[in-house]
Amino acid sequence: MDFLKSIFKSSPEVDYVALLKEGGIILDVRTGGEYAGGHIKDSINIAVDAIPHSLKNFRDKAQPIITCCASGMRSSSARKMLKAAGYTNVYNGGSWTELRGKLNAV
Repeated sequence: MDFLKSIFKSSPEVDYVALLKEGGIILDVRTGGEYAGGHIKDSINIAVDAIPHSLKNFRDKAQPIITCCASGMRSSSARKMLKAAGYTNVYNGGSWTELRGKLNAV
């Protein structure tokens, strides 16, 4: 039973509000058209495919970065790209609507 618990244990809940207060940013990795249809205020829009060419925009590799997209799939890919590039404080916020709800729940 402990083996199953170790496989399915959930990670601790991330305090996205605290990350933003620490100078973090929200990186919305949807397309520009998707972003124009609705987004989190003050988020930055860089499509996931453009991230490798946009790393110069993120000089502080320790700055908290919260990625989001429509469902959480592209934001997960973006997180992996950023981590592989040496960014140390990157979180997958999942879908932008769910992330917005978590930020407004405070």
